[in-house]
Amino acid sequence: MRWITYSHREVPTGAPTPTSAGLVVDDTVLGTAPGTRVRDLLADPDPLEVIGERLVKDPHEVVPLAGVRLHAPIPDPPTVRDFVTFERHIEGAIKLAGGDPPVPPQWYKAPTFYFTNPYSVLGPEDDVPLSPGTTLFDLELEVAVVIGEPGRDISADRAERHIAGFCIMNDWTARDLQFAEMEVRLGPAKGKDTSLTLGPMLVTPDELAARRSGTAYDLEMTASINGEVIGRDSCSSMNWSFAEMIEYASRGTEVRAGDVLGSGTCGGGCLAELWGRNGLDAHAPLRPGDVVEVAVQELGTLRSRIVEYPSA
Repeated sequence: MRWITYSHREVPTGAPTPTSAGLVVDDTVLGTAPGTRVRDLLADPDPLEVIGERLVKDPHEVVPLAGVRLHAPIPDPPTVRDFVTFERHIEGAIKLAGGDPPVPPQWYKAPTFYFTNPYSVLGPEDDVPLSPGTTLFDLELEVAVVIGEPGRDISADRAERHIAGFCIMNDWTARDLQFAEMEVRLGPAKGKDTSLTLGPMLVTPDELAARRSGTAYDLEMTASINGEVIGRDSCSSMNWSFAEMIEYASRGTEVRAGDVLGSGTCGGGCLAELWGRNGLDAHAPLRPGDVVEVAVQELGTLRSRIVEYPSA
């Protein structure tokens, strides 16, 4: 099933924009009651598949998909953890620091992550502002899982039952700010604090079963800037599985319904890799007016326009 958070496009400019959770069936949205969040559905004892079956029989409203505005499927996650699970990405990105350093040995020992800002979440139709102070703004194409069933100390062999669904994640990054912060062995902080795009839909695991490949999914991932493809990879290239990510995230603590766990950038899914392998002249950093498209097979496409950070 494919779940969205949506609002009606005919809401007058400046008026409040009420949102609802909805189920996409072909080109139609089956809506829940106004104000119902996807997070509210995750709190239901029944899984999304069962909730969806009830909604098909008795929707609050039925509207064309073309007539709604899409918001982040989880616009208010309790937490966002972002991992680094693609070896090709880390190989290319660390070259940007200079020389030809190897992948740190610790990377192979645990699926490392950092916490990023849940208040910065944007939807698939939102413009993306440059982070204040940056001159090296970048994209990061990822696949994210959303936790449905909460838990603590979850073992990898049972972790997948805690996944409510998958969506695309674009972890926008100010590389210059990121690298400056990490010189003091902390961060990233302000380098990744302003924008994080999620969407366009939350796709339940059953929709991806046919694309299963080992512990991941054979889903093509493509990143483009102004129509030019800058990189491609497959989700199946992950060196750490989503189950291992959940196991590590929940060790000694808990994960809750609505928590977002990002896979980390796929190989070729950012400019940092191009810069690391070919120099800063390989591609201009993102600037206002640029249009970035990131697509993942079965999960859809996020199309984002870069804009100046709004003045005070």
